[in-house]
Amino acid sequence: MLDPTRIRAICFDIDGTLADTDDAYVARFANLMRFLPPARRQRWARRLVMQFETPGQFVFGLPDRLGLDSTLFSITEWLHQRFSAKTLKTYTLVPGAYDCVIACAPRYPLAAITTRFEPVAKAILNHAELTPHFRAVAHALTTKRTKPYPDPVMWAAQQMGVPPEACLMVGDTTVDMRAGKTAGAQAVGVLCGFGEEAELRKAGADLIVPTTADLLRHLQF
Repeated sequence: MLDPTRIRAICFDIDGTLADTDDAYVARFANLMRFLPPARRQRWARRLVMQFETPGQFVFGLPDRLGLDSTLFSITEWLHQRFSAKTLKTYTLVPGAYDCVIACAPRYPLAAITTRFEPVAKAILNHAELTPHFRAVAHALTTKRTKPYPDPVMWAAQQMGVPPEACLMVGDTTVDMRAGKTAGAQAVGVLCGFGEEAELRKAGADLIVPTTADLLRHLQF
């Protein structure tokens, strides 16, 4: 059960929580399935994206375990410089996410926590005009280990000047829930991204809401 009186800072995941990147991924998969009828193409593409959520997060964490962070960062930065403008056009914000951030920022210090590398993470936030509202952005290289480990949540808490247990982690996947709970924070799962209600509850979510915007009804202002 969520305790709003404990919350002194909020950490937002980016993909599926603020940015509607799952739809962009679905579109890409669907484009590869042109041999299927349009209706089945969309349905199967979305199913694939949902199934790849947990393995995908595992792959994002591999650089930490293999010591390839700096190499992958260089590759990602090069790709970002070449393709970011085109890619960003395919991303939109989750409906209501912008207003949620704007409403929370005057009351709570905010941090963004993502497994993406810094150039792409910051490009998404800049594109959405959200960067000024975040005091900290934890990306793939900010801490030695990324989500689902608690390290980025603990780092963000330090940057915002609050203990981890005073933070709220908001995300759409089980790795977000696990990172928040392991750090001692509370966690809210949103259903506008990759995750499903049953798995988010099993991962320890204190509250589950339909979209990021619904978080506002459970905060103290």
